[in-house]
Amino acid sequence: MEIIVAQTAGFCFGVKRAVDTVYDNINIAQNKTKIYTLGPIIHNQQVIKDLESKNVFAIDSLDNIEKDAKVIIRTHGIPKSTYQELEDKKIQYIDATCPYVKKIHRIVEQFYKDGYQIVIVGDPNHPEVIGINGWCDNTAVIVQGPEDIMDNFKCANKTCIVAQTTISRERWDKITQYFKNNCQNPVIFDTICSATNLRQSEAEKIAKQVDMMIVIGGKHSSNTQKLYSICKQFCSDTYFIETFEDLPQDVDYRDKKIGITAGASTPVWIIKEVIKNMEEKSNVQVGNADLDFAEAFEQSLITLNTGDTVKGTVIGMSSNEVYVDLGFKSDGIIRLSELTDDPTAVPEDIVKIGDVIDVFVIRVDDGEGNVLLSKKKLDSIRGWESIENAFEKKEVLQGKIIEVVNGGVIVLVNGIKVFVPASHVSDRYVSDLNVFLKDNVSLQIIDVNKRKRRAVGSIRNVIVEEKERKAQMFWSTAEVGKKYTGTVKKITDFGAFVDIGGVDGLIHISELSWNKIKHPSEVLKEGDIVEVYIIELDKEKKRISLGYKKAEDNPWVIAKNKFNVGDVVKCKVVRLVPFGAFVELIPGVDGLIHISQISNRRIGKPADVLSIGEEIEAKIIEMDLDNQKISLSRREVLNAAEAPAVNNEKKADDQPQPNEDDVK
Repeated sequence: MEIIVAQTAGFCFGVKRAVDTVYDNINIAQNKTKIYTLGPIIHNQQVIKDLESKNVFAIDSLDNIEKDAKVIIRTHGIPKSTYQELEDKKIQYIDATCPYVKKIHRIVEQFYKDGYQIVIVGDPNHPEVIGINGWCDNTAVIVQGPEDIMDNFKCANKTCIVAQTTISRERWDKITQYFKNNCQNPVIFDTICSATNLRQSEAEKIAKQVDMMIVIGGKHSSNTQKLYSICKQFCSDTYFIETFEDLPQDVDYRDKKIGITAGASTPVWIIKEVIKNMEEKSNVQVGNADLDFAEAFEQSLITLNTGDTVKGTVIGMSSNEVYVDLGFKSDGIIRLSELTDDPTAVPEDIVKIGDVIDVFVIRVDDGEGNVLLSKKKLDSIRGWESIENAFEKKEVLQGKIIEVVNGGVIVLVNGIKVFVPASHVSDRYVSDLNVFLKDNVSLQIIDVNKRKRRAVGSIRNVIVEEKERKAQMFWSTAEVGKKYTGTVKKITDFGAFVDIGGVDGLIHISELSWNKIKHPSEVLKEGDIVEVYIIELDKEKKRISLGYKKAEDNPWVIAKNKFNVGDVVKCKVVRLVPFGAFVELIPGVDGLIHISQISNRRIGKPADVLSIGEEIEAKIIEMDLDNQKISLSRREVLNAAEAPAVNNEKKADDQPQPNEDDVK
């Protein structure tokens, strides 16, 4: 017989802490003070019976508790209202709520106050879930599976999701994926206990390699039920027992490879009893039967001290805090002020859930069981090294302008504040430096004071060097007709200057539009991205003339494709002269109606018949597009309109007239 015992089997930290608290208080009280637990301290009948033999009883209500009695709150935690009831009734109590559960209470309370809809993934009848719900006035939506969400849940504008500490990872992943796909920016906290994760992962691993699996724990224990379910998937010969007495009696263990795991509420002595019983039946001794599983788990937790640098995994965040799993009995908190010096940043700009980060321990216990951490301190230490290296090697660094100060700006570079004088913020004069606030910039370090850890930078130097590099590249490849994408840098009365890659070229006002314009601002504004081409190039004087208007947009090209001699077109009178009227066929294309072609009767001047702005019909009688001339006739249109009327009159005269006899 070979037995593999899970290292994570038995009491978790929270349960051991709670049970030890009860037994410690039994020794202190020595039967002088009655002790109650608010609900069974753990889901294990053997432990409950042992406590009852020592006059410790589980109660469901705070009514009728004797004076001077002491109440111990179990690992599952209680609603906020129950704490108030304990205070109101002046009942002594000891809080043995699991630190992982306490963390969920804080999250739920904070986000509920901030207007979030709380969602708890777990069993609605489990005491832990009932306790969590009590921290949001029992308004939480409780879901056990994806089907609960699809049938009953509509995403709120602000949704916060937490997990019962003992739910399975598979269920959590399915449910949270639904929220990610269907809700707008849900805030998700992975609050599954790390011990639960380890226990379930190890149980699966062992179940895959054994002939038989024994799962030990209370029948009402949620986490033990999940262990059984996981093991059963991978080992069909799996048994769920509470004590050695529940072991199958008709099994020969001698030739089997057997795996053993136990729920978080299972004392180590019960595990040892099971192993001992199997040894006796098989007449074989198992070498690792004397392992202290609870002690092994506690040893797996890291020890923290103020000033330590440790790695942690980001498991959640709020608008001003980041929660980090450190492998410690309590999770760590990084407040926004210890995350970054950037006043415009929010936590999700800097870290993501699942990120493994290095943190500095500010305080192991802030009085509420929280481990206070700082990412900023480590960033500052490492950032200063990058500043010194960049100064020595004249390297370019990236940063963000976070503050405008007297005489310049502050740029945050790798967690270090670098001062940039106003004269080094840009390669051109800017009267108001606030326009650069929040910009991401490249800069060089031009001065360092190692003793005071102060640095001065220049954005201008980088801009100038980059322009020089681009200019050299440009002049080596530039030629007339070549097209570029550029940025409009300046608008003047005579045109627009465009940066086409380290050099500026001029689009003259005459090249901006095929139509007549009074000012370049009618077509472009500073900052516009434009497509241009080189018209003229003087490499010696470094002058560039650019074209902007496109040949295909030439209105005379459009007219050539649109109009033909003989077409009757609608046009608008735009100018009257003694010899005729100019009309607009399309924007940019005018034609002339000679005075002799304006009317089908003699007129003294065009204004006798036409007025500026009037829309008329005219016939194209001549087109000379090479010289941009079009001649039209309104007279021919008028004559054509009158001709049918005359013909109809003649036809009426030709009809035979009725005689007197026909009338009779």
